[in-house]
Amino acid sequence: MKIAAPTPCSASRTIAVFSDADLMLRAGRVGTVVDSLELFVLHPLYATRPLAQGYPDLERLAVDSFHGEDAFSRVPEIFACLERLIDLSTGSKSVAVVGCGPNPQSLKYLIERGYDAVGVEPVLGFARKAAATLGDSRRIHVGTAEALPLPRESQRVVLLESVLEHVDSTSSALAEAYRVLAPGGVLYVYTTNRMRFSLWGHNEEFLVRFYNWFPPLVKECYIHSHLHFDPKLANFSLRPAVHWFSFSDLCRLGREVGFARFYSLIDLTEAGDVSMKRGLFRRWLVERSRRHPWLRALALTQYGSSIFMLKRPETAD
Repeated sequence: MKIAAPTPCSASRTIAVFSDADLMLRAGRVGTVVDSLELFVLHPLYATRPLAQGYPDLERLAVDSFHGEDAFSRVPEIFACLERLIDLSTGSKSVAVVGCGPNPQSLKYLIERGYDAVGVEPVLGFARKAAATLGDSRRIHVGTAEALPLPRESQRVVLLESVLEHVDSTSSALAEAYRVLAPGGVLYVYTTNRMRFSLWGHNEEFLVRFYNWFPPLVKECYIHSHLHFDPKLANFSLRPAVHWFSFSDLCRLGREVGFARFYSLIDLTEAGDVSMKRGLFRRWLVERSRRHPWLRALALTQYGSSIFMLKRPETAD
């Protein structure tokens, strides 16, 4: 049997004739497409739950997979640099550690050295573990970087270590840090560096080589996959890194919310610091780049993950 089917209108009004074999072949192709759509809709993770719920039980997986802070914490070196930038020997010793995590060794270090330090943590499970670790729930606040549960101009120093890349709004997070800082206070940020080159492709956030060099669209697809299908991609993070910066990006964002001056580790480290003992080339580069703009710019492509943002001594708002 043959069936005549109309083709798109044309001046000649031609008619296409399909045989039984043609119809079966075309039906098979349509069936393959329909089957593929069913495979997507009926993915085992979302057969009975909405896609917007994301990967099941991700918060528990995030808490269970957290291995604690780096044993070589940057806090001692950060505060050595801060003491070269502002006078911490007098005045308030209030410090806010935003994103303190479940094992807040940075917070513990500061408290033991006489600082009035508090932690802010958005993940409830992490906050509970942090309070248990410190034995003092009053020092741990549940909140986000975009809405800090702290009074205006109440902090001398704010630390955002490995936080800014995870927030929903970088401008809101920086504006909040500015709000809670006292005049003359300092925000320290350690975050992603989209310009950093690693011979092995390491990027500290995704278990995907050279991820920091990927185009934004590709990054968005990896973020989607992590949150919905494969949370191992970013170490089970509830908030995978969604922002990638350069040092100049951070200066621009900080300036937009009111910060006045910006400093890097290149400007504040000294020969005796741990980071300067790791190689003669690093020491040579740091010493010579401080006074040479082009050389400093070159160095900051690789060492631009850290920045100190200074709030003007007088109240600007």
